[in-house]
Amino acid sequence: MASPNKKLAEALRALKRLQVKQHCAIESGDLKDAHRLILVEEGFLRPVMKGWYVCSSPGDQKGDSTAWYASFWPFLSGYLKKRFGKRYCLNVDASLLIHTQSTIIPKQITVITKEGGTSVLNLPHGNSLLIYTDPKNLRSTRVDVNGLQALSLPETLCRLGPQSFRNNPREAEIGLSMIRDPGELLTVLLTEEGMTASAGRLAGAFRFIGRSEDADRILQTMKLSKYDVRESNPFEISIPTLTLNRERSPYSMRLVSMWAGWRDAVLDNFPKAPGLCHSVENYLSSVDERYVADAYNSLSIEGYKVTDELIERVAKQGWNPDAIQQDQKDRDTLAARGYFQAFQAVKLSITEILMGKNAGQIVRSAHHRWHGELFAPSVTAGILEPYQLAGYRNGPVYIRNSMHTPLPREALIDAMDTLFNLLEQESEPAVRAVLGHHLFVFIHPYFDGNGRLGRFLMNAMLASGGYPWTIIRVERRDAYLDALERASVDSDIAPLTRFISDEIKQ
Repeated sequence: MASPNKKLAEALRALKRLQVKQHCAIESGDLKDAHRLILVEEGFLRPVMKGWYVCSSPGDQKGDSTAWYASFWPFLSGYLKKRFGKRYCLNVDASLLIHTQSTIIPKQITVITKEGGTSVLNLPHGNSLLIYTDPKNLRSTRVDVNGLQALSLPETLCRLGPQSFRNNPREAEIGLSMIRDPGELLTVLLTEEGMTASAGRLAGAFRFIGRSEDADRILQTMKLSKYDVRESNPFEISIPTLTLNRERSPYSMRLVSMWAGWRDAVLDNFPKAPGLCHSVENYLSSVDERYVADAYNSLSIEGYKVTDELIERVAKQGWNPDAIQQDQKDRDTLAARGYFQAFQAVKLSITEILMGKNAGQIVRSAHHRWHGELFAPSVTAGILEPYQLAGYRNGPVYIRNSMHTPLPREALIDAMDTLFNLLEQESEPAVRAVLGHHLFVFIHPYFDGNGRLGRFLMNAMLASGGYPWTIIRVERRDAYLDALERASVDSDIAPLTRFISDEIKQ
């Protein structure tokens, strides 16, 4: 009779074989009952709905949503493929989210199928899947986007109703900006019946975002084809966020749109900048005075257990992994030492900023060094390999319990370049500080250290306006994380702006 450990090992091997086949939606029949039961019991599988599972970590706490949000889109792809093959299509709104690379997990996804009837499937953490049969509207021109069957982008935009422009203006702007030539849309508008209202909306939308020639082309071409089109602007936002945007990556477009759309909200909710400090020495002295409290709070927010004594010890070079075995093994000590080294590097950057150099340019060139200093002690101790200090992550990463999914690795270089362009071009220090911090964390460019580095960036930008070094206190961790989530998921930057403003006053 096999021991419990051997049974678990056999079950894990079976699970690994499924993962190799890229099965993110695991059906009961994919595993033997004995394997499935032990994997669920040990926390390696988590039920999604009756007969369906996703992989999870045994260390996840009850109610933890990280595994589900990380698996949402791959699960949806696998589930729909197993049930319908390619005989389904995401509806217009879901197709728009997929094409514009939305990072948010929507509450409900709607899917059109060829057969199977109508049903609403309740998924974990308040998500749901609405499936309905509509063979007439199951387009033959659908495309594969990340393993999901969706309307093509031109057809998606042509079928967007007025409500979609109101509910998802950022995605609508990004989608329109991804269209290089209005001929892509005219092909749909002139092929399908009853598209005159859509043509009017698209003409108005293009004119709104500054592409009047494209708007005129749509109107003229429709008129030549004997269609009476009345132009109307479907957007309710007062000004566009991507006027004549040159970006091609939807991820970069999203960052530009967020910056432009949020800028006024930051200025309305943040104190006026005092101006650059006249004495570099006095400013840096005040930064040093806050080091111990800053290190304690910043590390504690990330889950490290640190004490003032530990911080003081590593700050005074009292850390020797070659001679002291505990230092070699102590995760908290390594984190504290790395924080001290990174803090010194950030001070050097702030010195240049206080001397009048462009804050965005300084951080662009320095942020990799900050990251390297943060984790160099772990390399010295042999916990990390040297290549892990090379640069941005080369795989996916997830934020615990967040409905926001950080950008994929292939988007990082363009996205970070866009972020630093925005920082360099921005004239208001408050906007640089709040939006720089949030978008750095939104992108999550590294496997680890993003929160600490985001707060370093925030303080470098605050220094550029003469604001004091600001500590995000660990006792307000929940409010801080909630404000970040509100910005990422609900597109509301005001809570985070007010939160940082309140922390400045402390």
